[in-house]
Amino acid sequence: MNFVLRRRAFGALALAAAAPAVARAQGAWPDRPVRLIVPFGAGGAVDTLSRTVANAFPQHANGQPMVVENRSGAGGTIAGGVVATSRPDGYTLMMADLGANAIGKMLQPGLGYDPLAAFSPIIHLVNLPLVIVARPGLEAATLPELIELAKRRNGEMTYASPGVGHASHLSAELLARRAGIRWTAVHYRSGADVMRSVIAGETDWTFPSVSTSLPFIRENRVKTIAVSTANAVPLLPGVPPVGATYAGFSSATWHGVVGPAGMPAELVAAANRALRAIITTPSIKEQTERVQAAEIVAGSPDAFATFIRAEAEKWEPVIREGNIRAE
Repeated sequence: MNFVLRRRAFGALALAAAAPAVARAQGAWPDRPVRLIVPFGAGGAVDTLSRTVANAFPQHANGQPMVVENRSGAGGTIAGGVVATSRPDGYTLMMADLGANAIGKMLQPGLGYDPLAAFSPIIHLVNLPLVIVARPGLEAATLPELIELAKRRNGEMTYASPGVGHASHLSAELLARRAGIRWTAVHYRSGADVMRSVIAGETDWTFPSVSTSLPFIRENRVKTIAVSTANAVPLLPGVPPVGATYAGFSSATWHGVVGPAGMPAELVAAANRALRAIITTPSIKEQTERVQAAEIVAGSPDAFATFIRAEAEKWEPVIREGNIRAE
């Protein structure tokens, strides 16, 4: 073998030996920044959770940053459309929400993607309980009294909602179905506007997340009626669950992370491991539970997919029978 042939043979052997290492390096996720698309504006509960996750992401993801990008509007489906049409390479993810990722097409039949087919579920991070709070002067202090007052008003009682199809809106409609009553939704642009309307007496009550309403509850600026979860919420001791009056009633807003449909299983698993490590970090878990009254879930991709389908099935009759459509 002459010198040139020997060089070529040696080079081929070196490349062959290096190939697995190169493949491993190229296959390591992430090897560049990851975008997290958030379906609501900055400053709310979802944004707070997203930035908590993003701040801790580099420690569990090869030192790579996670960049939070707020894409609010249309009940979260603007953000959903961005992610649904992105490459399934793990570098565009979404903070999942009920509207964008489960029921969006029920509310908007012309929506350009199917929430149940357009995404790869990665991890269910948290459930956030809701709480019924009323304006200070309302002639009701308990849930049975609220329902009785609504019956007397025969549909004229108003409740504030942060938007059509929001968990707060649908939970109020589910409660009306269980109680056999009617009341009138007044939709606002944000949770802050909702709380302002109730405190000012523009509307009678609302069904916000505990984290949104807790400062106003502690300042006695609203009446606290009942929590939406099956059991009591530790941050609101003594406040009964709706289920104490209507057995089996349970509702919450929830968030997790999804990617575009078609993400390889090993990539989904890698993202799940990183995000689960973040949300179960003791300091982050404690802060999220204490500040947002959150239930940490941190399950598998398959469990999250099953949960999203169950949410779609739960809310479909409420949306259909109430003829609820996004504005």
